Amino acid sequence: MTDRLIEVSLAGRGVRCTAKLLDDRAPITCDAVWDALPLGGDVYHAKYARNEIYTLVPPFAPQEPPLENPTVTPIPGDLCYFTFTGTQLGTASYGYESGAGHQGRATVVDLALFYERNNLLINGDTGWVPGIVWGTVVDGLARMADACQDLWRSGAQGESLTFRRA
Repeated sequence: MTDRLIEVSLAGRGVRCTAKLLDDRAPITCDAVWDALPLGGDVYHAKYARNEIYTLVPPFAPQEPPLENPTVTPIPGDLCYFTFTGTQLGTASYGYESGAGHQGRATVVDLALFYERNNLLINGDTGWVPGIVWGTVVDGLARMADACQDLWRSGAQGESLTFRRA
């Protein structure tokens, strides 16, 4: 099988990187994401995991993927898939606005990019939060990491994170 590549971009900052799907490690998740592309929306910078940006999208898989290729310690360049219920994200402390795309939904999908080291997927409210590693950045991570740091320092308002076929 030929490598499947996707482009991950921060539109407002004009930055993109290329990632390879990990079909050999997370085939069900990779197929679900690939079939649903393009995907994206407002970008958020993680509060708990440290060096993570993500977007929340409605569920798109025929059924939610199993926890294949799981991690709680993602490394730079990892693309992760998480599933949350609306009640898991409903606490005001998360800071989501009513238009964040998950309000009133039973389930929401979190597509994330980890751009630097020392990440730990633990949430003070719920404990460990394992994610499915379904892709890895193969080109442009340094530029994307700089943009992510700028997003952390300058804010995410008006910025979007998009995943599309390369």
